[in-house]
Amino acid sequence: TGGHHPVREGEVFNTQYQALRKLGSGAFATVWLCQDMRRKEHVAVKILKSREGFAEAAQDEVALLHCVSSMKKKDRAGENIVCLLDDFRMIGENGFHILLLGALGPSLRCLMNNYTDQGLPLPFVKKSLQQVLAGLHFLHKRCRIIHTDIKPENILLYGCDKSLQKLLPDALNCSQRADMRVTGTGADLGNRLEESDLMSIEVKIADLGSACWTYKPFSKEIQTQPYRALEVLLGLDYSTPADIWSTACLAFEMANGECLFDPQPGKYFSRDDDHVARIIELLGRIPPQIAFSWNKSTKFFSRPGAVLRLSRLSPRSLHRVLADRQRWTKPDLIAFASFLLPALDYAPQRRATAAHCLQHAWLDA
Repeated sequence: TGGHHPVREGEVFNTQYQALRKLGSGAFATVWLCQDMRRKEHVAVKILKSREGFAEAAQDEVALLHCVSSMKKKDRAGENIVCLLDDFRMIGENGFHILLLGALGPSLRCLMNNYTDQGLPLPFVKKSLQQVLAGLHFLHKRCRIIHTDIKPENILLYGCDKSLQKLLPDALNCSQRADMRVTGTGADLGNRLEESDLMSIEVKIADLGSACWTYKPFSKEIQTQPYRALEVLLGLDYSTPADIWSTACLAFEMANGECLFDPQPGKYFSRDDDHVARIIELLGRIPPQIAFSWNKSTKFFSRPGAVLRLSRLSPRSLHRVLADRQRWTKPDLIAFASFLLPALDYAPQRRATAAHCLQHAWLDA
C-alpha cells in the first residue's frame, strides 16, 4: 500500500539477495533481512517507496550515502557510520524502487530496553557517545551532512557476536517494544549483559533517510520529538547543532533510562508547545531574540519571555534532576551536567560542536 513493494519471503533481488524476514517499516521504506547467496552472509536491504515525490528523496539518500562512502577512504572516523554495501534499481508492482544494502545489527534501543529502570552502565555510555560524536564530526565536517534524526533506534550495535547473540530475542521484536517501559520486579531482564560483554560492543550511526546537506536542508520538520532541538521546535533555521542537541538527549536517556524531555499534548496546547515548556522548566527562559523569532511567540510568551499558555511550570535544574536519581554521586553529577549543558545551549552558534564534546573530561573519566 502507498507505494511500498509487496515483498514476499523467499523473493530474490538482483539475482543475489533472498528475502528472509521483515525487520521494520517506516513512512518511506521497508527493511528486510536477506541472505547474500553469493557471499553466504546476512545483509539488510532497505527498499525505498515507489511513488511520485519519493523518487527525488531516494536519489538524495543515495547521494548522501555515496558521499559518506567516498569520504571514509580519507578519514577513519567514517567507520562510525553504517556502510553502504551496494545500491541498485528494481521495477516492481508499484513501479520504480531503489534498494540499499547495509550492514546488519540490533539497535541501541534493543539494548536499552533491558536497562530501562536505571540506564546503561556509564563506561559503555561514554564509549558509545565517543563513537557517535566521532561519527557526527565526520558527517558535519568531512561530508557537510546533517543527520537530523539521532536517536537510539538509529544507533546500531556491532562487534562481539557472542554478546549480540544474547540480544537477538529482543532485537527481533525491538520495533514493537520501542515505547515499552519495564516495570515491577517481575520484568524480564534476562538479556542484560556482563559489563565485559557490553564493552566489547561498538556502535555505528545508521539511517541517513532523513539526512540533508548543510547547504541544502530538505525539510523544516526534522527529528523525532523527544530529541528535537529548540530551533526546530520554533521553526527556525537549523544546521549541524541540531544533531548535537539530539545527542545530549540521547546521552541523558542512555545514562538514566528515561527521556530528558517527554512532552505530551493537552486540551489547549500541542505536543510542541508542551515540549518548549518542558525545555524552559529545565534550562530557564529562552532569550528574547530567539523566543520572539517564533511565529507563535505572541500567543505563547509574554514580553519578558514567560510562558502564557502553560502557566503551571515547575522549574528544575539539570543538577536537581540528576540528584534525584540514586546512581549519581555529586562529582559524577557535576561532571555529567557540565558535559550536557553546552550541548543544550539555546543559541545554535554557541552550542558545543561534536569536536568540543569529544574533548570533554567526562568522556575520558
